[in-house]
Amino acid sequence: MKVSLNLAQQYSNVNLKAIPHDELVKRVGAQLGAVEEVIDWAPKYQDIIVVKIITCEDHPDADRLHVCMVDDGGKAKDVKRNDKGLVQVVCGAPNVRAGLLVSWIPPGATVPTTYGTDDPFVLEARELRGVVSNGMLASAKELGISDDHGSILEITPEEVGRTPKPGEPLTDYFGLDDFIIDCENKMFTHRPDCFGNLGVAREFAGISGLGFKSPDWYSRQPHFEAKAGVKLNVKNEAGKLLPRLMAIGMKNVTVKKSPVWLQAFLTRVGIKSINNVVDITNFISHLTAQPLHAYDADKLGTTLISRMAKKGETVALLNGKTIELTEDDMVIANDKMVVGLAAIMGGSDTQVDDNTKNIVIECASFDMYTVRRSSMRHGLFTDASTRFTKGQSPLQNDRALAYAMKQMQELAGAEQSSPVYDVHGKLEMPADVTITADFINERLGTKLALKDIAKLLENVEFEIKSVPADKNRLHIRPPFWRTDIEMPEDVVEEVGRLYGYDKVPVVLPSRSAKPTAKNPQAGFKSHLREALKEAGANEVLTYSFVHGDLLRKTGTDPDKSAYHLRNALSPELQYYRTSLMPSLLDKVYSNLRADVVRAEDNSFAIYEIGVGHIKGNLDDEKLPKEMEHIALVFAADQKTAERSYEGAAFYQAKHYLLPLLKEPVEFTPLENDDHPITAPYQLGRSSIMKYKGEVLGVIGEFKQSVKKALKLPDFCAGFEINLNVLAKMNQSINYHSISVFPKAQQDITLEVSSKINFSDVYGLLNKELVEASEEHGYQPTLWPRDIYEAKDSGNKRLTFRLWLSHPSRTLTTDETNRLLDNLAAAAKAELQAERI
Repeated sequence: MKVSLNLAQQYSNVNLKAIPHDELVKRVGAQLGAVEEVIDWAPKYQDIIVVKIITCEDHPDADRLHVCMVDDGGKAKDVKRNDKGLVQVVCGAPNVRAGLLVSWIPPGATVPTTYGTDDPFVLEARELRGVVSNGMLASAKELGISDDHGSILEITPEEVGRTPKPGEPLTDYFGLDDFIIDCENKMFTHRPDCFGNLGVAREFAGISGLGFKSPDWYSRQPHFEAKAGVKLNVKNEAGKLLPRLMAIGMKNVTVKKSPVWLQAFLTRVGIKSINNVVDITNFISHLTAQPLHAYDADKLGTTLISRMAKKGETVALLNGKTIELTEDDMVIANDKMVVGLAAIMGGSDTQVDDNTKNIVIECASFDMYTVRRSSMRHGLFTDASTRFTKGQSPLQNDRALAYAMKQMQELAGAEQSSPVYDVHGKLEMPADVTITADFINERLGTKLALKDIAKLLENVEFEIKSVPADKNRLHIRPPFWRTDIEMPEDVVEEVGRLYGYDKVPVVLPSRSAKPTAKNPQAGFKSHLREALKEAGANEVLTYSFVHGDLLRKTGTDPDKSAYHLRNALSPELQYYRTSLMPSLLDKVYSNLRADVVRAEDNSFAIYEIGVGHIKGNLDDEKLPKEMEHIALVFAADQKTAERSYEGAAFYQAKHYLLPLLKEPVEFTPLENDDHPITAPYQLGRSSIMKYKGEVLGVIGEFKQSVKKALKLPDFCAGFEINLNVLAKMNQSINYHSISVFPKAQQDITLEVSSKINFSDVYGLLNKELVEASEEHGYQPTLWPRDIYEAKDSGNKRLTFRLWLSHPSRTLTTDETNRLLDNLAAAAKAELQAERI
């Protein structure tokens, strides 16, 4: 937001220009918003003088050149003059003539458009076709006022309000002594009023301790004349997405160049001058933060409708592009076609041009979320959309429209030709807020009295309501443009900012010397990271948002299972991820390629601790449930897998899983892949893990379709587990001292049917050991050793190794054997297993 100090002063009741520039910029940075740049325009024009052309004769050796004698009031130094004190300047402009007051760039001065550049153009006295020219008579382009290079700039009494005198500095005119403060837009996101020069002028006064009063035309509700004439059909078919729509017809418009002061101002704040009608709408938009749009009434017709676009509709915009609209776009239309993308850009079919005689001015408020989505969807980011996405108050529309009508009358000769149409819902002032000095002082650490607080707020036009019976409270009514003030805490922030946070006492907060309580969740995650680091895995951090194509490649339909972001930061980040695994799999190929130089071992394991969201999975408050998971992927290229690893990739993933498991879990084959978390995994080569009957997660290898889509190697597997369930396992651990007595070690081999899962056998043995431990105090550890299945035998042999100890005695061989016999008997009874 480029703020003009001259314009701020023009609409201010206090002397803002008396504040030193450095001090003002410092206050703005500390109390209002970050300052990106300051531009002092006066130095560009410091040597440029207003002169009067006394004589103008044809050049003796050039048809298009003229030799002028100009009166500079004797101001220029070191320049050759005639006996009357006049200076000779050669000029080729078609409008040059005797009697004109113009701008003269004397020898030794820099052309303003090149001032401050790497190659400044400094003028000198030089011959033009044999005649010496002392400097030049400047056009608006050379002065940096507009793009007009076809003629010299004329300075007329009608334009500047008085008759200029030769020798006066050009900075006395057109606001060229301006000081521009460019504030960062992000700082004003919650302050729509500060996207207007008037709003920032108010803040300049407030942070300087001065009481600001808005101009009458803005602070007071205007009265519109009920003019008869053209009847407009103004409709709002967008419902609540359009809080207010105002329109007015004006006739006998003269479209021409804007006055020089307006062209110069727009240039200083980065807006290109078009013509007087368009420039007025841009000027008022910059002044009040309320965008307006002017239509050629003869092209528009008598119908002006705000509605949602129809599928397949198109609109030709002012930027020369034609876009196809969606049903989520809000548009402005007549009875035949769309004439503009609402709040973003008007259409070329109804633009104001040199032939325009009648106009319709539209002043509306739009739903900021709808505007932002359309702006993002079509890649259109305009000054209007920037303002409308901040939520302007609809209560200012009538003020801005009334002022636009006045400016159109003065600068374009326009006359009102229709009633003022005002279509709106319920318009409400911001709610009153009641607050005490203690409430504010407790939060700021200050000792402000109620009268001091009231003064700070009144400086920026808050109204302090009088309630005689309640002397200890302030009853505050925010002005209509302050849509951000809703509760007492908002007032605290406002008081602190206006008072100055640099004045707030700097006191360290009191705190206990006792150590803070440990965060169990943070400690648990730290434990998991340490365990995986020791196992050789590397942690990665990826976005919680993913592209819909990535979800499809990993087997998930994003439209059915994932939450879609309507205002995504990027087209690549459209959906909340349903699990961590797609994000990890997306990084495998790039990491394999990066590791290709490591010819000896091109393998790695990466993991992430994060959250996922599945559509329809809601918590008790009907909000999307946040699922905390940990996921890991192991991958190796073909050569590394053949050289360094035996068996399936499944077991390498399990190698990284086991350090995280403090108690036995049940592994059962994955039977369906219709869930977003199980979607990437291959049936028959993956397992569901359960802990005490609760699903812990999934582990396995990936589908061929997933491998092909993401260029995964064949030797690739991973797991994803629920942190909450894993934490329960961690909490249930009972720590005990290591036994000083020796461990007994025995193997047991059981032959079972090939149809019986390994997890069934392993789970049964663990269950029996837990019961024996509870009865006898044993400390057992059971570990799988071998699986052997003879071809066509129909059976398989499973070998387990048992380590057994007791905390208070040495176990006998008979006691160990008896326990093994009990395990074998239980396996025989439930699984028809034979001990070998």
